This record gives sequence, C-alpha cells and structure tokens, in this order.
Amino acid sequence: MLQVLNIALRWLVGLLFIVSGLVKVNDPAGLSYKMQEFFEVWGWHGLHDHTLWLAIVMNIFEVVAGVALITGWQQKIFNWLLLLLIIVFTFLTGYALFSGKIKTCGCFGDCLPLTPVMSFGKDIVLLGLILLFFKIPYTSPCQPRKSIMFIALALVFSAWAQVFVLKHLPFVDCLPYKKGNNILEQLQIPVGAVRDSISIVYRYQKNSKELRFDADHFPADFDSSYVFVDRKDVVVRKGNAIAPISDFSLITLNNTDTTDALLQHQGTYYLLLMKDAEVTDPQALSALIQTLTGTDQPWWLVTADAEAGLRYAGSAHVLKADATVIKTAARVNPTLFKMKGAVIEGKRALADATSLIQPNP
Repeated sequence: MLQVLNIALRWLVGLLFIVSGLVKVNDPAGLSYKMQEFFEVWGWHGLHDHTLWLAIVMNIFEVVAGVALITGWQQKIFNWLLLLLIIVFTFLTGYALFSGKIKTCGCFGDCLPLTPVMSFGKDIVLLGLILLFFKIPYTSPCQPRKSIMFIALALVFSAWAQVFVLKHLPFVDCLPYKKGNNILEQLQIPVGAVRDSISIVYRYQKNSKELRFDADHFPADFDSSYVFVDRKDVVVRKGNAIAPISDFSLITLNNTDTTDALLQHQGTYYLLLMKDAEVTDPQALSALIQTLTGTDQPWWLVTADAEAGLRYAGSAHVLKADATVIKTAARVNPTLFKMKGAVIEGKRALADATSLIQPNP
C-alpha cells in the first residue's frame, strides 16, 4: 500500500514540476524579469545581468527533476535537491504574500497565473509531499539506462526550446499583447470587476492630541477647534478591477502623447518595439528598417532608449514608451507588430519579422 502511495505521489509531484518548468520554458525571459523584480526589492542590482541564465538553468532543472522523480533515478540525490528547491520556492511565495511588495511570484509563468495565496499554499503542500519521500520506500519503475535516456531528452528539449523562444518568441503567447488582441480593449477594466473599497481617514489635532476618524465617524463636537493635519485613502477591501494593460502609451520626441491617435489609425501600420540598443542582430535590424521604409505602410520604432532609436530610424519614425511595457509586449528585442487600428494582426521577432511585412501591390 505504501509503495502504491509513493508511486502516486511521485507522479503527482513530478508532473507538477514538469508542467511548471515547461510553462516557464515557453517564456524564460518572463521568469528573468520576475527575478529582477525580486532582486530590485532586495537591492541586489548587481544580479540583473545574470537573471536570464539563472532562469534558463532553473527551468531545465525543474523539468529534469520532475522526470527523475517519476523514473526514480538517483532518488536520494533528487529528493534532497527538490527539498532544497521547494524551500526556496516557499520562501519566495511567502515573501510575495506577506510583504505585499511582489504581486505574483511567477511560479507557473503568465500562462497559468496564480495569486500569492494560491502559490504559497501550493508550495506548502508540495513541501509536505516531498518530505514524505524520505519516509516511504520507492522502487524505480525504469532501468537506469531508460531513466538516463528520459532525463537526457528532458534536458535537451528544455534547453533547445528556451534557445528557440529567445530568438523567435514564445510558442504560446499568454500576454495581453498577443496576436488578435485589441489594445484599446485591453486597456479597459473587465466587465463585472470589483473596484477597491476605499475609506478616507482624516487626521486632526485638538488640545495637542491627534485624532483619526473616517467620514462616517466625525466627532459629535466637531468645530473649529479641530485643526486639520492630513487625510489618507485606506483600502478597506481589495478589488480586482485591474485592466490587462494599464500603462501603454506612445510619446513623440516632442513629448506629445499620440497613443489614441495611432491606435485609431484605420489602415495597416507597423510598430517595431525595441527596448534598448542591445538588439540580437544590429545588421538584421538595419535591413528590416530598410524594408519597412520601402513599403507604403507607415511604421514607427517604439523604444525606451530614444538615442538608440534615432541611430536606427529618423526622428519622424521614433516613439518613446516605457521599458517595462516593451519588455512585456516584446519578449525578443526587437519585435515587429503588424497593426490595424488597435488590433494586433501579427507579431514576429527580428529573425522572422520580414515575413510579416505586407509587400507593396
């Protein structure tokens, strides 16, 4: 009976780690940005340049560890490695939950978003299950050669897949800037969403004493003897009235907001999103801009680094945008968007962008 229970638990935990790893393999840049968010809060700015490699290695390890757990290869070693990993994950999800400084931990990436409470609860359960592996005996269902073969395949696939998506964009786009989405609609709060419940708390002084009260509990003797100090909005009940996209704006070099005007453009146009000058292939980028210039459709290079943008395109074609917006919309630097009004008709990373451009008739 214990043996059957152990097998069932190892399959359950192993599959969870495999799914978690594969979801993040689909978008290693997303995990890299989440790591940077944690490091930013902790003041570890020096690690920013290493987060992508850390993300790639962690994703590979999750998939490999899940396969090793199911096949039973090197059980004792992977039991300890998984225990160490889940302790780290539990700390991170606990920090996100109890500090309130991180909105989500990114445990299952953007394709399977979890609230901080769900993430922390999941890790507590997994921690308990992994501890059980040290108590319940387990017999490997695979011969060592087969186990090594499965693990090697998991390692090679998860490594290759991440190299691929870092050049060609994620296999599955789970972000609000995916193909087919209307950016103007994504800027709206979803129908039926509940807004935050806010209470205004006033602070007054009277007879050298500080008093606090809300609008429904003013003192019965309130008069000019109460000296106003300040007021503060306090969230009584947190709502979920958050738009999928909240900070998208396109600014000209003259600091004019052209977002609405551009998104209401009736014809086809292109937005080439480039976060900064660290592009994957500068020569390919120059060739792409030449191709865009030779079309009849208007185009703009959208960047957080206006100086770098001017080096590739004339001032008439450069728009400024927030770097975080560009990182979210374009996982590969740069990425070309084919737009019609506010609708994203297509998006391609630099390596495939030429195929997206509509030729002149």
